[in-house]
Amino acid sequence: MKDSSCFKRPLQYYCTAGKGLEEFLVAEVRCKLAAIDVDHVTGKVFFSTSEDIEKVRGLKSAERLFLLLRRAPPLAQTGSAGRVEDVVRDQIIGQHRVWTEALSLWHQLRKGLEEAGPDPTGPGGAGRGSWSRERRVEKGLSVGAWGRGRGAGEPQPAPVCFRVCCRCTGSFARTFSSQELGRIVGVAISRQLGWSVNLREPDLEVNVHLSDDHCVIGLPLLRSPLASRSYIRTTGLRSTVAWAMASLAEIKPGSCVLDPMCGVGTILLEAAKECPNSSFLGMDIEESQLQKARDNVQFAELSGRVEVIKSSVKAIPVPSESVDAVVCDIPFGRKFGSKSDMAASLPAIVAEMERVLCVGGSLVLLLSPALAADLKRSCRPSLPHRRTSQESRPSDPQHRPGGPPPSPSTDLGSRPSPSTDLGVPPCTPSTDLGVRPPSSSHP
Repeated sequence: MKDSSCFKRPLQYYCTAGKGLEEFLVAEVRCKLAAIDVDHVTGKVFFSTSEDIEKVRGLKSAERLFLLLRRAPPLAQTGSAGRVEDVVRDQIIGQHRVWTEALSLWHQLRKGLEEAGPDPTGPGGAGRGSWSRERRVEKGLSVGAWGRGRGAGEPQPAPVCFRVCCRCTGSFARTFSSQELGRIVGVAISRQLGWSVNLREPDLEVNVHLSDDHCVIGLPLLRSPLASRSYIRTTGLRSTVAWAMASLAEIKPGSCVLDPMCGVGTILLEAAKECPNSSFLGMDIEESQLQKARDNVQFAELSGRVEVIKSSVKAIPVPSESVDAVVCDIPFGRKFGSKSDMAASLPAIVAEMERVLCVGGSLVLLLSPALAADLKRSCRPSLPHRRTSQESRPSDPQHRPGGPPPSPSTDLGSRPSPSTDLGVPPCTPSTDLGVRPPSSSHP
């Protein structure tokens, strides 16, 4: 078993996504994986595909990847812990066969990932409990199904060691904490399947999300988030957001792309990895940031296509109408601060970006809502021959990396966009863009 394409039927997965990035991920799985049964809720995208698991692992707008075990309607509301245990047993655990088959699929996918090479999301990262006994799982699977119900005299595999990561929202959260429901689910799994609870060194983790809308159960396929890129040494802007910004720019082969406030170069790296036939130029006024950017470019082996220089964004040292796309994360003054008064400087900065942008070029900015509102009040509208990130786009998903971006009103961050004509969907850098599990789980 080397890849998921060997299965006769498409496998069901789901990925977590940062708030506002769900539609980017929907477009990406459809374009890259020819996914079917695609659906999304806040923070999650569900899909089925027969593509190689290594290709699934290459998703750029996703946070974490799971094998979907069960997606069901919300649990019936009950008032007692005893009744909740009955509901968990009937609606969450369900049939033993479903769990046995899911465990077998999980192991085969994990094996396929191991055969494909090291986890590209980064070194280590297993966190607390590292699935260190996968070989024992493999041995148990080779002699039969897990759990009870085996005949006398048959070889008995060691029980699966597991832990539960439970996330509870909505009305259930007002009655039970995530830890309490996690304990109830864990006890039910242990009793019905014969698995053994091990919080420190589990064979696998069972992720459960209970809300007023649905009940989702999945098995994580990777120790580290997909968003933890192996080719980025020093992190800055969240890589999923950087990739989404690059996709909005619709970078074509042969394009020249500029990030005039590049910081450590995350946007440049994400765009260059996705668009191998284009060139990229990054600038920053801070030498310490530039050195990190140079280290990142060298570490990612992109020195031939990505160049970084020291310069002020108010005086970009390139000729007018010479770049095809400008993609920039404007400092918010929060997590990544700015020494100058950004609100006062922003009109001049945008004017300089428009000067170097060629006819038909793209301007993609990441701004806080406050800066976007200031820019809308103080700047003239974008020049008609230059396209901003929120204008209409071709319907052909091949026009951009990973497929079409979301509709113009989609917010990349956690708040509605105050400006639709400037092409500046906001996102607070300090916002957690993943679906963060309780502290007892790995990141």
